[in-house]
Amino acid sequence: QVQLVESGGGSVQAGGSLTLSCAASGPPFTSYNMGWFRQVPGKEREFVAVIRISWSTYSTDYANSVKGRFTISRDTAQNTVYLQMNNLKPEDTAVYYCAVGTYYTGTYDRATAYDYWGQGTQVTVSS
Repeated sequence: QVQLVESGGGSVQAGGSLTLSCAASGPPFTSYNMGWFRQVPGKEREFVAVIRISWSTYSTDYANSVKGRFTISRDTAQNTVYLQMNNLKPEDTAVYYCAVGTYYTGTYDRATAYDYWGQGTQVTVSS
């Protein structure tokens, strides 16, 4: 059973920065995707970023709305994935979730491609 614990959310003014962390524990996988999603009340969970890990190699992808502002990275030794968020905008306000899913999918930007989810962390950006 994989367990994910997010941290780092909070409140910030527009233009500010936050870094979210997602610490993973449980059965190790050699190939998997770790994604970040966000959700606001009344809307579906939205893809933000993914890091796709296969043995010692990895690749990343981002939603168009966050490209150039957000960076996903990992610390292999700590089994932790980070989401560095810069130049935050009020529309980035949401609950942010990290998730783990199979590497072998062409739909890593969909919530249905992930099997394990963290509890979520609130990010609030004020104008």
